[in-house]
Amino acid sequence: MVTGGAGFIGANLTHQLLDEDHDTRVVVYDALTYAGNLDNIEGRIGPRCVFERGDICDGARVADVLRRHRPHHIFHLAAESHVDRSIDGPGAFVRTNVQGTFEMLEAARGHYYAELSPAERASFRFIHVSTDEVYGSLGAEGAFRETTPYAPNSPYAASKAAADHLARAYHVTYRLPVITTNCSNNYGPHQFPEKLIPLVILNAIEDRPLPVYGDGANTRDWLFVGDHARALRRVAAEGRVGETYNVGGRAERTTLEVVRAVCAALETERPRRTGRYEDLITFVEDRPGHDFRYAIDPTKLETELGWTATMAFAPGISTTVRWYLEHEAWCERIHTGTYRRERLGLDGGDG
Repeated sequence: MVTGGAGFIGANLTHQLLDEDHDTRVVVYDALTYAGNLDNIEGRIGPRCVFERGDICDGARVADVLRRHRPHHIFHLAAESHVDRSIDGPGAFVRTNVQGTFEMLEAARGHYYAELSPAERASFRFIHVSTDEVYGSLGAEGAFRETTPYAPNSPYAASKAAADHLARAYHVTYRLPVITTNCSNNYGPHQFPEKLIPLVILNAIEDRPLPVYGDGANTRDWLFVGDHARALRRVAAEGRVGETYNVGGRAERTTLEVVRAVCAALETERPRRTGRYEDLITFVEDRPGHDFRYAIDPTKLETELGWTATMAFAPGISTTVRWYLEHEAWCERIHTGTYRRERLGLDGGDG
């Protein structure tokens, strides 16, 4: 069962499960909010992939789906995930990320796991998928490890931190076999265009400004979504129950470096008619509480489970750019909703 399976990471995980684990059956559970779209799993619904529309905050609905489909693994990815949106409307993040995770854990514990046979319990895993933003902000050096204290700085990060604590508590208190992952910034196909890389791609091909917060020096570790999906599958199959695994791409880049890399890939794939795409870069006022730097140390995942990121940043960006250029109809359907690539996250006072 993949919650948020019609969203960005969830859809990529769903495709990978179906393409590479040929005996696997996937239940996609998604509320189809603005970032969830059945186009992301187009052509996959069938005997091996069932779609169930539902809200993770609806505990009775979740329990019903669990009982009917009896999944061995729950990959819990459903979440509100955009920092700027959390600044404008934090309530939705508390509801989905905190209350929703509670309802998922409670349904799994009280209405499903307790009814499984001993053999089924032995194979069951609840994979709680989280973010590196729970750790706060780094200086110029160092990296987040699984032992790094939590210090969330945005409503989004705080809501995910609360969810992480609930997941841990359900393992310690109820012995629910939970494993938590905290990942760095994902990029790749199917990402909703409020996020940096698809926003830059789509704005660039329309000759619109490419907004860069502040001076563009804020730094993130970038992880190709396919590598993340492989990590989640490895954690579910071989990870230690009750543990946390950080998932990172070992690809630190400043925001300005990322935007320039996208521009360079676009120049190769679809050269700008006049001038260069970099000419569209526009520096804008920084967002409130903008963390300076995130960096993930994935050593534990690499050494214990043998996973490593295989997609280097430059080819990953080229792959991503090509996907968006080849799926302009998908992008157009996304824009029939309410999001028009306007700036979000301005309602934050002085930060």
